[in-house]
Amino acid sequence: MNEPKLLIASHIKPWNVSDEKTERTNPQNGLCLNALHDKAFDKGLITINKKYEIIISSQLKNTNMDEDTKGWFMKYNHREIIKPDKFLPDSRFIEYHNDVIFQG
Repeated sequence: MNEPKLLIASHIKPWNVSDEKTERTNPQNGLCLNALHDKAFDKGLITINKKYEIIISSQLKNTNMDEDTKGWFMKYNHREIIKPDKFLPDSRFIEYHNDVIFQG
């Protein structure tokens, strides 16, 4: 997404369950997402795996939505994220998201 105004700093492990001193402000507990992907990530409809690939949940794949929106999500399935130059997302936070948040 080329419009920075539509990007959000999103927590991988949610703020409300993150340790105040070691996780909440840890830059490795973050992803830069657009607003729609941020909401889908927070609700467990998408995640990333340890290879930094986007994974779409079967719940989202099977939901009733218009084909353009579904296609927009699906084109990212198994595509690698653009990795940041610094503070690569930590595998501990990714594991937490996959185990607790993601709806497979």
